[in-house]
Amino acid sequence: MTAVQFRNPEKRLSAVLAETAAAVSGHAVTLRELLAYLGEQGLLVFCAILAAPFLLPVPLPFMSVALGLPMLLIGLAVTLNRVPWLPDALLDRSLPSATVLQVLARVTRWAERVEHLIRPRILGLTGSPGVNALNGALLVLSVLLLLAPLLFVPFANALPGVAILLLALGMAERDGVVILLGYLATVLAAIYVGTLMVLVIYAGLNAGAALDALHRMFDQGT
Repeated sequence: MTAVQFRNPEKRLSAVLAETAAAVSGHAVTLRELLAYLGEQGLLVFCAILAAPFLLPVPLPFMSVALGLPMLLIGLAVTLNRVPWLPDALLDRSLPSATVLQVLARVTRWAERVEHLIRPRILGLTGSPGVNALNGALLVLSVLLLLAPLLFVPFANALPGVAILLLALGMAERDGVVILLGYLATVLAAIYVGTLMVLVIYAGLNAGAALDALHRMFDQGT
């Protein structure tokens, strides 16, 4: 396994994406090189994109695991300030330059649209490894809440999804205001999902007791 160290995001995302596109233009690029160019910002934006489908109040039970696991790895990567899970064979695999440039161009256009709303503020919430580790831990918590087995419960996916989106974008653009909103969304998601989990467990325990009582009544009747 190879660890990839990430720098603290100090440039605007659109600038980082533009520099990356210029650096990889005209030749095949490996995943290792792409991660080195994009840094932590690239992973955080990818995490925000993965969280976007969960913003609808309708739960997405079949997508939560498929999209949640990559977000969980990203959250752990931010917490540890490194990605220790990628093997050399994957990191050194060449990616088609045209495809990479196309993806970078699309994400750059999206970043330029939101940068007037999300900008560097309250830098103390992104300015040290300790704070970034806390933010990453809250990101992990939000993903775990997203993965809670609550099928067809309204907002069970949406509230954690909002928390993930706010935390990821806030860290990517060093916006402390957005990160604070992410803190609030994480707390609300934890209260909501935690309460639902307690109710589900309580209902399950009572259902088991009721079933046992029915069995006893049936046995006595026979």
